[in-house]
Amino acid sequence: MIPESQIGKNIKALRLSRKFTLETLAGKAGLTKGYLSKVENSKKSPPVSTLIVIAKALGVTLSQIFGEEKKAVRCSVVKKGERQFMAKTGAGFGYSYETLAHKYPDKKMEPSILTIPADSKKSLVFQHDGEEMVLVLEGAMRFFHGGDEYLLEAGDCVYYDSSVPHYALPADHRDVKCVDVIYVP
Repeated sequence: MIPESQIGKNIKALRLSRKFTLETLAGKAGLTKGYLSKVENSKKSPPVSTLIVIAKALGVTLSQIFGEEKKAVRCSVVKKGERQFMAKTGAGFGYSYETLAHKYPDKKMEPSILTIPADSKKSLVFQHDGEEMVLVLEGAMRFFHGGDEYLLEAGDCVYYDSSVPHYALPADHRDVKCVDVIYVP
């Protein structure tokens, strides 16, 4: 598991290597200087959508934010026990993500196992460049995309423009487990 504190350190190192001030990067990412400082110092755990925005502002991949090594790789296998948590349940937005391809450098997609706890009553609204696909493995969820709401149950899949505001909540008393694939051009 990649420690959340390492993500902030990686962001800071990448920012400094580009000779960006906190203010410069915050402006490029559309964040406040204070929020970005908290992220770098591991006092805030941003959602993946915010990490994507920061990566884009830095001109790096999400993989680099996570500190993944660059190797010449054409195929990678991540065993179930090798998954890394990208965010913890309750870490500011309630979802948890387990990486499914962290060994593959410079990937164009970010596949993960997404878990939404059954007790989630609200969610941050996510919005980022690209496209996203969510396949529900367990449970049922209410998925909100723009002004539309969809009920998705185990086996259902949604593919959508992720630049439109979106979020999901459990539809009943069960955790929701999904395969989530984010593509950022």
